[in-house]
Amino acid sequence: MTALSLKPARLAALGRSELTLLVRNRAALSVALLLPLVMVFVLRSTLTGPQDAAALGEATLTGGIGMVLVLVVYMNLVSAYVARREELVLKRLRTGEARDLEILAGTALPATVLALGQIAVLVAAGAAALDVRLPRNPLLVLAAVLAGILLLAGLSALTSSFTRNVESAGITTLPLFLLTALGSGLFLPVDALPDALVPACELLPLSGVMTLVRAGWSGGAQGGDLLAAGLTTLAWAGITVFAVQRWFRWEPRR
Repeated sequence: MTALSLKPARLAALGRSELTLLVRNRAALSVALLLPLVMVFVLRSTLTGPQDAAALGEATLTGGIGMVLVLVVYMNLVSAYVARREELVLKRLRTGEARDLEILAGTALPATVLALGQIAVLVAAGAAALDVRLPRNPLLVLAAVLAGILLLAGLSALTSSFTRNVESAGITTLPLFLLTALGSGLFLPVDALPDALVPACELLPLSGVMTLVRAGWSGGAQGGDLLAAGLTTLAWAGITVFAVQRWFRWEPRR
């Protein structure tokens, strides 16, 4: 990638074109918008006991935030990058004035907006339906969400580099999805896992983000835990940027 500066006008134009393509896919857009509400109301019907309901509801909302990040940002963007690459869109854009980072960010912009909207709906509707208190530190939750979006956008660009076509994106995204769902505390804190697995799980790409999300929602986290979570996220971001610069593919695989 040649430069790190972004031109707002070019970025907006790229994002607008990607958003138009997303809106035209009415089925995918409807499912994505309804996912948070469905998740909340399905869980509400399974909750029993007033004491367990509050804890389970809070865990579900924080885990739901992680699921939105993985499904909407990571898995959606891998398919988008691969589709644009195979259709030679990325190659044509790169021959124009747009810089590499602007092309990647413009492609990711609609998924980012959709994910933020879903999370807002999830928090508002979930808190009301499950009678869960709102986050104690909303700024920390927001910062964690934005860090997660940036990290997963980079990981999606990296994953697309070894994804042959759109049909195979479901396979190449599966490892990170499973590792995140099972090991990054989407529905259970990492501490609830077997002791032998905790050190490794704490180093997974989204574990730091989820620690910050839970800390921002419920509070009570130690400063050392927050620092470790932030450093883990920052380290993965640095690794991802380096890997994308070196291995991202702008032209179809042959």
